[in-house]
Amino acid sequence: MNAVAPNLQALIGEIVGSKLIAHAGGLTNLSKYPASTIQILGAEKALFRALKTKGKTPKYGLIFNSTFIGRAGLKNKGKISRYLANKCAIASRVDCFSEAPTAKFGDSLKMQVEERLKFLASGVKPRKNKEAMADVLAELKADGLFYGDKVTVAKTVDSGDEDNEEAVVEKKRDKKSKDKKDKKDKKTKKAKEDESLEEDSEVEQAKKSKKRVKA
Repeated sequence: MNAVAPNLQALIGEIVGSKLIAHAGGLTNLSKYPASTIQILGAEKALFRALKTKGKTPKYGLIFNSTFIGRAGLKNKGKISRYLANKCAIASRVDCFSEAPTAKFGDSLKMQVEERLKFLASGVKPRKNKEAMADVLAELKADGLFYGDKVTVAKTVDSGDEDNEEAVVEKKRDKKSKDKKDKKDKKTKKAKEDESLEEDSEVEQAKKSKKRVKA
């Protein structure tokens, strides 16, 4: 479990973490689940029964075996299960998609759940998730593991490529100018044809008027 999902193990324990992975069909499938699905994972029968009978839906599934929910008060069990499912979703995604696995994210998420329990019990304000993740990233950078850094690669353009680009631009310009010239020629040709038709019609009208005068 430590080699597969160290953060999930640090957060929720080996037994519950392995049950979640087995029920989801693998760590990749678990990482794709939203927190609301992880919260009731293992309680599908109770969920569908509640939906059919229009009763109360379950608040937790396999994560009920976690010590956090056992330590929470009766009124706060639903809140803690929702919060814990959210942290499990984050931990599973970090474990699934990180190249160098480490349990520091899981330890930080576990501390956040502890702070949430204190907040619900005594009202002590917990840290924000952004601050907790920033602390973990600072530790990883100090250890030489760079998570979340954006590396910008400068694109080098050869002189030959520049010449090719200029040639392409010139071709496009020539094509545009040619199209404009063709359109202009068509317009002038059409105008000349209209003028010649008008002249022909005037000549025919003049001939008709002459014939009428003679008659």
